Amino acid sequence: MTFGGTQRPPSRWCHAATELDDFAMISYRVDTERLAAALPDGVEPDVFAFDDGAHASLVSVVPFVDRDFHFRFFPLVKVACGQVNYRAYVTFRGERGVWFFGTSLDSLFVALPQAAWKMPWHRDHVEIEGSWDGEGRCRSWSFHATGWGEGACRLAATGAALERLDGFADLDDTLEVLTHPMVGWYQRRRGGLGRYSVWHEVLGVRPCVVEDARFAVFEHLGLVERGSAPHSALVARTVHFDVHTPPTRVRT
Repeated sequence: MTFGGTQRPPSRWCHAATELDDFAMISYRVDTERLAAALPDGVEPDVFAFDDGAHASLVSVVPFVDRDFHFRFFPLVKVACGQVNYRAYVTFRGERGVWFFGTSLDSLFVALPQAAWKMPWHRDHVEIEGSWDGEGRCRSWSFHATGWGEGACRLAATGAALERLDGFADLDDTLEVLTHPMVGWYQRRRGGLGRYSVWHEVLGVRPCVVEDARFAVFEHLGLVERGSAPHSALVARTVHFDVHTPPTRVRT
């Protein structure tokens, strides 16, 4: 069996679309109880069984360069900038997805999600640079950010294809759970929870070796100690995302 992704929802006039360049996903294995303490009531950490016999949870940092982000009703205005999402793998009300601790955006456009949708986004300085060969395979990848989402990371390509990662049953399970969450929740500014969804094809990611990584957001949350080795690191040259704007408020 090969995971083929999910059906693409019909596009609406209010939705947005974007191309994500130099896309990376750096994940960490974390203590489930510590993660649960950082989440609101009702949002439960997913628990994974790892090869060493331990059970733990996962969080991930997802940096990329937004290219041509635009709303369908206004395609002439496009945004290009660095973005980083800090998230955890969770279940809420029986639905599996990700919890967003926050997002760094290197653009004045950050004012829209902050003001209109009360999202925990921050105006940070974000630098992302990937080196790719003629066939779209990664040679190296680097990230540096200052501000709320302070961090740095360097990755080196292995040249190998993605295989099953630790904590997952097989490659299909790895792709579906780790790289393909379609819904997410966040703590709204001024209270309450928000929910939003996206769509993308199955990501053609490849594994990388982590040469150096530090993400202050997870350190401040008490989830990752400085110098800890990530669970995994994946990269892709370009991926397309449909973004189902606007987010909705979760009814209590």
